Amino acid sequence: MSVVTPPTTGLRPAGPDDLDAITDLHSEARTAYYRAGGWSEPELTTAETWCDRRAAWQRALTGGHRHILCALRDGDLTGVVSMGPPADTDLDATTAGQLYQIHVRPDCWGQGVGSRLHAAYVRFLHESSLHTGVLEAWERNTRAHAFYARHGWHQDGHRRPGPGGADYVRLRLRTPGGEG
Repeated sequence: MSVVTPPTTGLRPAGPDDLDAITDLHSEARTAYYRAGGWSEPELTTAETWCDRRAAWQRALTGGHRHILCALRDGDLTGVVSMGPPADTDLDATTAGQLYQIHVRPDCWGQGVGSRLHAAYVRFLHESSLHTGVLEAWERNTRAHAFYARHGWHQDGHRRPGPGGADYVRLRLRTPGGEG
């Protein structure tokens, strides 16, 4: 009888050479969750929106204020996490850190990649002496909301308009010793 071992997910800092792979992964994951939420506008997959995403990731990779990690299995990019200071001005950067994005390749959903990336974010909060995590999630992304709820996140009432007539909602995570 042979024992099947699940693939291991390694993490490493993202670099400029990862730009196109991260953009592709983000595009694939974003398209999957927006379509699952009932929004399938053609703009999800245009070359122009891919270029816009690539430019945003390039700014994130070179801007110096975000920490970006890649998740890899057998050398293949399976996920990415981006974190740093809070984007909203109503949040105190001395106590809160933002989870800008977690994206996992859809064919790897449910395999622990997102949880591994989330654990890296919680470690970032701890190492930065931050007690509150914040993120935004599209309200129709039920998969993301279930994932974050399992990890202790809750809505804080802040909303902003999003695509498809649905809002982005802000979620908070209180870490040990925090007030979140």
